[in-house]
Amino acid sequence: MTNEQTAIRTTIISIAANICLAIVKAVAGILGNSYALIADAIESTTDIFSSLLVLFGLQYASKPADKNHPYGHGRAEPLITFIVVCFLVGSAIFIAYKSILNINTPHELPKVWTLLVLLPLIIWKEISFRLVMKKAKDINSSSLKADAWHHRSDAVTSVAAFIGISIAVYFGKGYEAADDWAALFASGFIIYNSYLIFRPALGEIMDENLHEDLIAEIRKVALTVDGVLATEKCFVRKAGMKYHVDLHAVVDATISVKRGHDISHKLKDALRAQIPQLGHVLIHIEPSE
Repeated sequence: MTNEQTAIRTTIISIAANICLAIVKAVAGILGNSYALIADAIESTTDIFSSLLVLFGLQYASKPADKNHPYGHGRAEPLITFIVVCFLVGSAIFIAYKSILNINTPHELPKVWTLLVLLPLIIWKEISFRLVMKKAKDINSSSLKADAWHHRSDAVTSVAAFIGISIAVYFGKGYEAADDWAALFASGFIIYNSYLIFRPALGEIMDENLHEDLIAEIRKVALTVDGVLATEKCFVRKAGMKYHVDLHAVVDATISVKRGHDISHKLKDALRAQIPQLGHVLIHIEPSE
């Protein structure tokens, strides 16, 4: 299974799980008089739409290079990540707004049984975060990382809801708004996670130098190729799940152009064979002094 297929399969599983969770949380929140649980359901609902966007982005980004996109369509991934961040921020603002309204509006205490609904959901969402994040790191997918953080945000809002409902139930009358305060706290955490998702995606779009370890590995592999004496400039930029490389390789100044050309091809083949995540590799031959 390719990286793209793995990412798409993982995202489809996330969508199916979030649909089930959103329904359970919404029903439990309405019947159990818990706005924190309803806010949690809203978070899961935004997860569904954002996962659909991630799925679209992954499918588009996996399209092969063509005449108009010689480097492929990988940049669709961080663009989709930006849209996912907008969904996260929008849901956080909505949750915060409704929480403030409910804090100032008298209402009934949440039901005790809502805690029994939340506990397994918290465990499931944290497991989902870890599984999806592992897949995202394995295949270098920024949009899949964003989807993973959706699971973590969902887990945190559920934990906040659990704490808020517990306080309200334990202390009783006068503490009805405890789960609303919990929902307000959760919205702040979602905003913070949105920044964590946005920052690396912005670096990807701006071709920011964030790949020192990969550059070191490229230089190490290059020196194993017969005819390569040293390396000079090495630039790496990420597009989707691939890294495009511009590398200056130093060769003997007295060899023929044909020999230099052959060395560059051997170098390119060696890099792609030993570092599978590389996409386009451009080798510039430099003569030794």
